[in-house]
Amino acid sequence: MTAILETQYLRYLIIASWAVAMWSTVGIKLAVAWFVATLTAGALRGWTERRASRRERQGWGTVFPVVATLTTAVWAIAPLLTWFSSAPFGREMALVLLAAGYVLVFAQLRNSPRQAVLISSPYGGAALIIAATLWGKPEFWGFIASGPLLLGGLFVLVLMTMLREERILAFQEHQTHLIAELEAARDKANAANTAKSNFLGVISHELRTPMNGVLGAAQLLSASRLDPQQREMLAIIRNSGDSLLSLLNDILDLTKIEAGKMAFEVVDVDMQELHDRLVSPFEAQARAKGLDMVSTFEGDIPAIVRGDPLRVSQILSNLLSNAIKFTDRGQITYRVLGRRLSDTRIAFEFAVTDTGAGISEEDVKRLFQPFTQVDNSSTRRFGGTGLGLTISRRLANIMHGDISVQSQVGRGSTFTLSVEAEVVAWDRVSDTAEDAEMAEPIRPMKVLVVEDHPVNRMILEAWMGSSGHSATTAENGQAAVDVARQLAFDLIVMDVNMPILDGLSATRAIRADSLNQDTPVIVLSASARAEDHEAGLCAGADAYMNKPIDFRQLSAFMVQAVKGREALQAISKAIEVKDMAA
Repeated sequence: MTAILETQYLRYLIIASWAVAMWSTVGIKLAVAWFVATLTAGALRGWTERRASRRERQGWGTVFPVVATLTTAVWAIAPLLTWFSSAPFGREMALVLLAAGYVLVFAQLRNSPRQAVLISSPYGGAALIIAATLWGKPEFWGFIASGPLLLGGLFVLVLMTMLREERILAFQEHQTHLIAELEAARDKANAANTAKSNFLGVISHELRTPMNGVLGAAQLLSASRLDPQQREMLAIIRNSGDSLLSLLNDILDLTKIEAGKMAFEVVDVDMQELHDRLVSPFEAQARAKGLDMVSTFEGDIPAIVRGDPLRVSQILSNLLSNAIKFTDRGQITYRVLGRRLSDTRIAFEFAVTDTGAGISEEDVKRLFQPFTQVDNSSTRRFGGTGLGLTISRRLANIMHGDISVQSQVGRGSTFTLSVEAEVVAWDRVSDTAEDAEMAEPIRPMKVLVVEDHPVNRMILEAWMGSSGHSATTAENGQAAVDVARQLAFDLIVMDVNMPILDGLSATRAIRADSLNQDTPVIVLSASARAEDHEAGLCAGADAYMNKPIDFRQLSAFMVQAVKGREALQAISKAIEVKDMAA
């Protein structure tokens, strides 16, 4: 019945075609009269069915076949009128209309053969009347013999339609099953990804916390009197710790990129300062390996642009590090090419060229795949996870740039970072005020150190003492809140993850009610996630430091903490960007 309701506009076209066929046999008056009667019956049927469809649950479902049968009775008048007309082609037209009527009903009700038989019964009545007029005549048996042909055709129509509908239904059920499986697989993948992120967060904290003790103790030990052999052992400890940190950061970066949570910051970048901070360490590494390193600027190079110095430096540091690592002799060339696009836009090409072994075309194709190195033996010889280039290209793509490679086996390789930037100033303005501030001497300070790990607490207390400051320690957040209500401090250094009361909750409590509501607070955490940094600042902290602690950065923070919270907040932002870029 739904099929009939959905084909009402097509029905009008069919009615019109029937009326034209009748016009040729019974004349225009009877054809028009039948046309009007059929349209009226169709309109009444539509009105009745719409009312009945709203009450079908109350037992009105039988109205549909009854109304359709009555409407078909009006249609069945057409073959009778043409049969009893005196037109030369009248009887033949009647048989055509009779067969067409059966086909229309069974085609529309192909999924309900029983209803089709009931609704087409008026055509059966018309066929019986026609057969009665032929009784005793030679045409009678010919008319009767045409019945099985029509029934066979209708049977095939219904059977093929039902088979097709079953196939469609089976396909839809299979599709529904596949969609359900895909959704379940997606949910499992999302859950696994969430679990992986949580696991890496825990690993980040669990690794960084003990490494803070190792590297912090190594930093303090380097300031003491050591013989050459001890200094060599200490250098091994520090280098190994730095390698572990680099590995951890690579894994976390790849996870953030895959999750779409990699944070980018757009700030003003001094190109000369970025160049000096980036190149200086690698020049020393190249000299130590007996390599020459040449840096050049070409084209239009602005003084200040807007971009993310951390991510650009991360990419270029990886390219320069690889160039030095895989080059045994010759030269490393670092070239910066600037191409002015407009007064406020520039396209950069940062190219790193080495004279190493080079890379074949086949190896270049898999060069940027994660955990892949050109020569598996290089993993044992040089170390590394094979993540650096993968992360670098993905970072470049996120910044709407790319990394390209040109290499020739036996002659070396050139890696080029292409990226665009907004120009802030083309000419450099000299400003040494910030450097002067960083060089200011620091007066002794009273510092509250809050750290649950005894080794880290001891290292912080020892460093404070060696720098001329007095330190009061607390092993958890609640102890820190209690001490802060009794004693005033110049600075509070607060760990985040602690038992009883965590560092963020303790910071909020100190800001709410204590003698240190306006005391600068530096929070420490093993988590390097940007959202954790933001959570710390929202809790009332003025600066955020990652573990292992960089005591040079802590010293710079303390210089500004003497001036108050606003000065610490300002320098914290600047130090974070610059030190990460270095």
